[in-house]
Amino acid sequence: MPRTLITSALPYINGIKHLGNMVGSQLPADLHARYLRARGHEVMFICATDEHGTPAEIAAARAGQPVAEYCAEMWQVQKDLADGFRLSFDHFGRSSSPQNRRLTQHFAGRLDKAGLIEERSSRQVYSNADGRFLPDRYVEGTCPNCGYDRARGDQCENCTKQLDPTDLIEPRSAISGSTDLEVRETKHLFLLQSRLRGDLDAWIDRQTDWPVLTTSIAKKWLHDGDGLQDRGITRDLDWGVPVRKGDEPWPGMEGKVFYVWFDAPIEYIAATNEWADANGGDWERWWRTDKGADDVRYVQFMGKDNVPFHTLSFPATILGSGEPWKTVDYLKSFNYLNYDGGQFSTSQGRGVFMDQALEVLPADYWRWWLLSHVPESSDTEFTWEAFQTDVNKDLADVLGNFVSRVTKFCRSKFGEEVPAGGAWGPRETALAETLAIRLANYERHMDAIEIRKSAAELRSIWVAGNEYLQEAAPWATFKTDLETAAMQIRLGLNLVRLYAVLSAPFVPDAAATMLTAMRVEGADWPTDMAEALGALPAGHAFDVPDVMFAKITDERRADWAERFAGTRG
Repeated sequence: MPRTLITSALPYINGIKHLGNMVGSQLPADLHARYLRARGHEVMFICATDEHGTPAEIAAARAGQPVAEYCAEMWQVQKDLADGFRLSFDHFGRSSSPQNRRLTQHFAGRLDKAGLIEERSSRQVYSNADGRFLPDRYVEGTCPNCGYDRARGDQCENCTKQLDPTDLIEPRSAISGSTDLEVRETKHLFLLQSRLRGDLDAWIDRQTDWPVLTTSIAKKWLHDGDGLQDRGITRDLDWGVPVRKGDEPWPGMEGKVFYVWFDAPIEYIAATNEWADANGGDWERWWRTDKGADDVRYVQFMGKDNVPFHTLSFPATILGSGEPWKTVDYLKSFNYLNYDGGQFSTSQGRGVFMDQALEVLPADYWRWWLLSHVPESSDTEFTWEAFQTDVNKDLADVLGNFVSRVTKFCRSKFGEEVPAGGAWGPRETALAETLAIRLANYERHMDAIEIRKSAAELRSIWVAGNEYLQEAAPWATFKTDLETAAMQIRLGLNLVRLYAVLSAPFVPDAAATMLTAMRVEGADWPTDMAEALGALPAGHAFDVPDVMFAKITDERRADWAERFAGTRG
């Protein structure tokens, strides 16, 4: 049985995520996980909340809560929303877990023994008004690269350029807004990534099937300008993983924590450890090549802004440790989903957020549109007009309408059992052949994680059934040839079952509704199309489902467009 490890970028704990966050990591990862499970793979699908660092402290302070309490509360909120969108994580962990603390300190100790960590004095922004050092994200200002006036001290959200707080123009404290800042000297640990440049370059060169977007970003960060830079891995904060060398204290680093971007990717491993501790499983067989992980295919999903850390910094941690840890085999990266002429933004509250989306429509509506428009080769624009048009056309008119027509006609003319009828004719044989070709194309695109192409192929499979139904016209055939009409409807009911199986990775709730209506508890992925189209025998009982997809009216669309025109309150 093939084994696949899947991780999606960890969402920050500081609030509910918008749809752009979800479509750039968690949702396509879930699609891949569901598909591979359906094909018989053993899958470990891991995600977690990223709880350390500035975003957590600032958000907790604004909420008037202790940071640990705030993180625990928001973890539950994010977990519930993930469940609402049917994200099928095997484990949704927390980077504040004891497992992550232990592993982060372990990796730091290994890197230190390998001579890859160095203590350096650095100049860091200090806020006189706040009485503290301000780590990267506590400093905001104007980006020197693009002029964006809300850039953070670690990275510009607008142009994605990596920054230091001292690079910002007109910097200010993200806590108090004070501009009474000065630069003071402090000591921190640096990961000597530059010494691993050759190893990382060779490792990236071996990833010959990575998407162009992923490889180009990795190579750019590795070679442009001065190339890969050493990176500070500690911060002057209270909340985080305390700086230690494994089980040993780290002299001179008392009161400091590891930088969130050092410990967060290690949480992929730690979350699998959390899963094992909760379920009695073996996490090392997924992560240690000396414990069986050499036969695991590891696939990561993330937005393009996260690519540098996952192609350089995290691999530097893994490779630099000198231990036999599993590294990523395929990194699927995405461009941005924009919102109605601007950018989705968590910090600015712009766009539709996960909780708001589920308030107005069930998950499948969003899953289908987002996945069929996933920003693979370029940025994608979300507009309410496009959303309404595509949902109505694809889900209501094509898939939902087919299921409704077949089941209701059968009930009215033959009852709520699959009718017998005669043997297939040329039209049915041709349909089976067409569907076999379409299925092979669908599988090829899904295997390659070509999501838009996969969605288009799935829709074409739905359309083929509608075209058959329109051409066969069993409602007309019924008047002159009862046996042939019964055969046509028997085929139609089997198509409903087939559509449920093939559609489940995209629209799991609708798929479950179809299987329940067909009174099928479980259905295997089809390997023979003729066999799949005869799986429901004559006499098999079924139910007529309620309307699966209600059309979005112009009035509802206009109301939502107005409601979400501003920023989140």
